Amino acid sequence: MARSDILLSVVQSANRGDMVSFRKAVESLIAEERAKKHNILADRLATSLNNGNKNGLSMYAKGEAKDLLFETEAQKTFEDLILDETVLSICQELVEEQHRADLLRSYGLEPRNRILLAGPPGNGKTSLAEAFATQLMYPFFVIRYENLIGSYLGETASRLQKVFDYAKTRNCVLFFDEFDTIGKERGDTKETGEIKRVVSSLLLQMDRLPTYIVIITASNHPELLDRAVWRRFQLRLELKRPNKKQIVSYIDSISHKSKCNFSYSSQTLSEKLKGSSYSEIEEFCTDIIRKSILQHKQDDARSIVSQELKQWEIRFSSNNIGV
Repeated sequence: MARSDILLSVVQSANRGDMVSFRKAVESLIAEERAKKHNILADRLATSLNNGNKNGLSMYAKGEAKDLLFETEAQKTFEDLILDETVLSICQELVEEQHRADLLRSYGLEPRNRILLAGPPGNGKTSLAEAFATQLMYPFFVIRYENLIGSYLGETASRLQKVFDYAKTRNCVLFFDEFDTIGKERGDTKETGEIKRVVSSLLLQMDRLPTYIVIITASNHPELLDRAVWRRFQLRLELKRPNKKQIVSYIDSISHKSKCNFSYSSQTLSEKLKGSSYSEIEEFCTDIIRKSILQHKQDDARSIVSQELKQWEIRFSSNNIGV
């Protein structure tokens, strides 16, 4: 939204006594000022807004926000990841929508901002979320479940609301890893009434979320998510285990960046590592690089690779005992 439109919305909503619209407009103004690095003004606006709120939101200062989420410096880009062409194209489209949001709004449209990443562990869900933040040039906030989940009635839902209220004051990427922790199916008879209240609160907060906040969630078990939660996401991307071609590309990329000569063809290694996740392949390659540096064999790490392959086969066999 253009600054003139935001200011007009502030005045109009104040004249109508519409505090919900007033708050949304001021939050948009705060987010715009933060994007311009006008942090002092943004903090003063946020303090004034929260001090006037009757729901106790004045307590949710920046210092307290660190208890429920933490900001990490996003460094990965889309180019750093091995993505299917279709997935990459969809991701780039969302980034363009966010960057050209004013054009879309001039036509009465909003950019997409809710993404669900699903798939087995170790295949780049967290890395892709970080890459979104890098491409968007937004702060990257990760939810801290150890502090978010409370033991008292209504505590988790209250903290969840505070997370969203804090996020609304800036353009940012808000990342929920292991999202099924709080987004479980409400029809599950094994779950308590408290988790159902949390899911209901989550749905309400997501519906109210301004589109300048990009919310990204990741789940290894998307089948556990509440169906109503599932429908909230405009993008649902599945990140699968890498195929042989992708393994080759990933190994070549790691070898090139590390300047370590594995002295094995990537095709051969891809056959040996077939079925592994990206994180397992990275671990395999990193072990080789580490040992090659210590043994001064970066120019020819063939013997080290051979040793690692033997250990990998033993590990793979032990993991499949009893399967």
